[in-house]
Amino acid sequence: MNKERVLSGMQSSGRVHLGNLVGALSNWVKLQDRYDCYYFVADWHSLTTGYADPSTIKESTKDLLINFLAVGLDPEKCTIFIQSRVLEHAELHLLLSMITPLGWLERVPTYKEKQQELKDRDLSNYGFLGYPLLQTADIIIYRAKYVPVGIDQVPHLEISREIARRFNYLYREIFPEPEALLTEFPKVVGVDGRKMSKSYENAIYLSDSPKEVEQKIRTMMTDPARVKRTDKGNPELSPVFQLHKIFSSKQEQEEIVRGCVTAGIGCIECKKLLIRNVFRVMEPIWAKRDALISSPDVLHDVVDKGTQKARKAAEETMLLVRNAMGLY
Repeated sequence: MNKERVLSGMQSSGRVHLGNLVGALSNWVKLQDRYDCYYFVADWHSLTTGYADPSTIKESTKDLLINFLAVGLDPEKCTIFIQSRVLEHAELHLLLSMITPLGWLERVPTYKEKQQELKDRDLSNYGFLGYPLLQTADIIIYRAKYVPVGIDQVPHLEISREIARRFNYLYREIFPEPEALLTEFPKVVGVDGRKMSKSYENAIYLSDSPKEVEQKIRTMMTDPARVKRTDKGNPELSPVFQLHKIFSSKQEQEEIVRGCVTAGIGCIECKKLLIRNVFRVMEPIWAKRDALISSPDVLHDVVDKGTQKARKAAEETMLLVRNAMGLY
């Protein structure tokens, strides 16, 4: 039986951190056993906000690919490729721009949100406004049925469904309307208690050394009420405990709660347990990263094969698109 297709990508705009691992990559690994998965590095998307300084995109792309493989994506089970190497994405993006009303793009939730967040950048360019069009092209060019997203991202996928629907109405039924494959993405806090993010400089990166990871966790804030070792605390007020909820067992979490509210354990002990559990997750990733860094040919081979497969699928779709639009 043919598996239903899943499509997802990640921008090459910086290093991969634990939030990316927990929120997306771990889920991708699970999906590759059930679906025909296409996973790509969205290097063109990085230019929509980072066009003024593209110097880091190449290195970020390489690091992202290394992490794809290090966390467990298997090129025998899924297709791994780089967006810009499949030029058909750009062609479909252009053709979709001819049929998409300007108002659709202006009402996308993230359009105004990011303009507010990134006030230090000039985002009055078409690339930023047209981001949803390129994203739509990325998805529908592979005629993917599902896109893994969290519940808060469903509205962002709706414009892709609308554009696919409009194309099918105007020309011919070619594109399935991509559906959200709902996934629960736990919030991963950074070392300062805010959501883990590259822009906040509060992230624990997969490329960090064991020493760096340990140092970052040791300096994390805990319950501010626990000034002394004998002070009782509330673990829910501690960013450290929020990470325990992800990386520690239920039994360990219960022990931490009891120890915190009774002052039975100190914050240093709490952090030591978290460090141990984070290391347990990261050590196999570190080992695979080291192996891939020392064997660049392996990475090149995976990307070349994945890109060839992706390009073939994209070419097949574009033949249908051109024919439907009467281009030739």
